[in-house]
Amino acid sequence: MDGLDTGIGYFGDRRRAVRGLQMLERASARESLRITDLSDTRAEEIGFHRFLDSPQVSWPEILETAGRRTGAACQGRRVLAIQDTTEINFAGRAAGRRGLGPAGDGESPGFFLHPTVAVDRDQATLLGVAGAHIWTRPARARESERWLDSLHTAAERLAEARSIVAVSDREGDIYRQFAHRPAEVDLVVRIAQDRKLVDGGGLYTAARAWPELDRIEAGVPAHRPADSARTATLAVRAGRVRLRRPRKAARGEPAELGMTLVELAEVDPPAGRTPVIWRLLTTLPADTAAQAREVAEIYRLRWRIEQVFRALKRDGLGLDDVQMQARERLFKLAALGLVAAARTLQLVDARAGSDRPAADVLDPGLIDAVAAIGRTFEGATKPQQNPFEPGSLAWLSWIVARMGGWKGYYRSPGPKTMAKGWDRLAEQLNGYLKANP
Repeated sequence: MDGLDTGIGYFGDRRRAVRGLQMLERASARESLRITDLSDTRAEEIGFHRFLDSPQVSWPEILETAGRRTGAACQGRRVLAIQDTTEINFAGRAAGRRGLGPAGDGESPGFFLHPTVAVDRDQATLLGVAGAHIWTRPARARESERWLDSLHTAAERLAEARSIVAVSDREGDIYRQFAHRPAEVDLVVRIAQDRKLVDGGGLYTAARAWPELDRIEAGVPAHRPADSARTATLAVRAGRVRLRRPRKAARGEPAELGMTLVELAEVDPPAGRTPVIWRLLTTLPADTAAQAREVAEIYRLRWRIEQVFRALKRDGLGLDDVQMQARERLFKLAALGLVAAARTLQLVDARAGSDRPAADVLDPGLIDAVAAIGRTFEGATKPQQNPFEPGSLAWLSWIVARMGGWKGYYRSPGPKTMAKGWDRLAEQLNGYLKANP
């Protein structure tokens, strides 16, 4: 398929742009980043290797291209910019790896990936990849800078959004990030340390004297084989706090910062079980129960980036199982895989309905061909008829799901069904393009 607007970059030459788009399509369709899985012929295999070897092909361009496309999808929406770090660890598969540093275990070769993904705050749907950092250790003096860098990247690339809230887990509990965030980006961060307050107290005890605003129910998974999943009742409290500058912070950092603390603490936990407690620092207001619940819901949506990681690694594209050895080739493949993983999840999201256009993931010139193909998968019963607006992402997702084997009944199709359907659709569209050059 030749829709370069849905590709991964131009790289100074249309032929490289087409090759990159082909790799993206194959990765999405075949749920793999292995070159042998992506190629149908020896010539294609050589072409893919040459693409990754080319000095004109860079992983920053792949991510910048994805970020621009995501920014367009965010226009007018309330957006969450969710960031986190994952490691790609080649333990037991170290032979021949070149240019990599130690992974998280300090011994095995590997590298680190820190993406920012955009999520629609109102619909909880994935809008795409806004950007990412990729590095090996030792890579930079202060790895924590990636959090602040990512905030500025999100502010720039998602500028057309109605609002932006950056969301992070405990690793994002960084005073410098709080102090220097872009003015147009709000924060919701789960705290990792009992920060000192200007009044002499600490964050962990600040909410004890505050009145309850609300109580909510939350599912708690089993973390040990002896445990069972349960539903916890959480008391919600919120209030303003003033953080004191940490002793290790640079002198140029502000001496204090005002933020809002939202605490959700389990009421009467079962004997022998660790009580659930979330402590969230935010720049959003939480004066009412509704506002505090909204902050908690924003943080809950952080699981969307965990889905992306699963789709990128062994549960999906298998980035941590590829045999590729050289650092730069691995970095390019990681950037491409990140875009492919997000694309697959977008199709899964769209099965529940989406007002976004199919052109977000498909060349607009192929819409008529997809419509003709899609009609052959419609049946006589209502569940076997495409209920969505032609040309929408939801409409395309329905067709892809049917081509992947979904019958139209029972539960919604998952990533594997969508990947299989995309592979079959791509095959038919490639035949269409050969017949209609």
